[in-house]
Amino acid sequence: MASQEWKVVEPWLDLKCALGEGPFYEKETNSLRLVDIKKKHIHTVSLSDISLKTIQLDVCPTVTADIEGVEPQDRILIGVKHGLAVLDRQTGTYKMLAPFNSQENNERIRANDGAADPHGKFWLGTMTDFGLGEFQPEGFLARFDSSKAKEEVLTDLVIPNGIGWSPDNKTMYFTHSKTREVFAFDYSPETGAVSNKRLWYRHEGPGEPDGFRVDVDGNVWHAIYGESSVLKISPDGKVIGSITLPTRNITCVQFVGTELFITSAADEEGDETSKRYGGGVFKVDVGIAGLELFKFKL
Repeated sequence: MASQEWKVVEPWLDLKCALGEGPFYEKETNSLRLVDIKKKHIHTVSLSDISLKTIQLDVCPTVTADIEGVEPQDRILIGVKHGLAVLDRQTGTYKMLAPFNSQENNERIRANDGAADPHGKFWLGTMTDFGLGEFQPEGFLARFDSSKAKEEVLTDLVIPNGIGWSPDNKTMYFTHSKTREVFAFDYSPETGAVSNKRLWYRHEGPGEPDGFRVDVDGNVWHAIYGESSVLKISPDGKVIGSITLPTRNITCVQFVGTELFITSAADEEGDETSKRYGGGVFKVDVGIAGLELFKFKL
């Protein structure tokens, strides 16, 4: 079967994010949430009239999720510099829910990507914060439950990134950007236990795999940072499609129906087009729907 190809030539929304990330479809309000990690923004874009609301925080938000039983326009879960927090969207203030730790090296790390799992627990990766030189293998992937307990599942990571589940919830995927690897784990839908870690996809190009989402057929749509592309990867780890974009630093994706919304980061080192459109949000109809994201059980 021939590989599918799509090409996007300009942003759907030219947001000029420094580091746009974490797109999340808010079904209740038909809007798209995303964060700008470096500018400390949480953006909400109405898909009905393309109006934009922005919350300015005093700390970097890195990812958001809905909370089970809570209206998302009131409160949502966010990953921040020091751990997990709950954001009151009416006041723009947040309360820490579960800090990473109280060790002296806590200032060296920050949250990165994450997601709620089928059991309502939240998985969140950490990495070296900005301004501290080259990223070090001091990050981890942790799982938080409603008791605020933290379980470190993987350690010694440099850039932990996207995480998601197959349609039957029996496989968990996790991306380690620095090594250009995506791992698969057996995931128990009954207990939430993970086992049998294995290499599922290794990226051979110049870019690094960043965030992803899974479609209803089990394909993984993976943003490739530094390579102007999103790859469609089949459940057996083969690239079967690609989206080409006009800027290099593609960070993550989110399905809304069969449309795929794509976030990006600024590209000051790129060519004129990449520099111009870096930090924009793009969209393309890929003809298949994505899986709904899970909610955190508070």
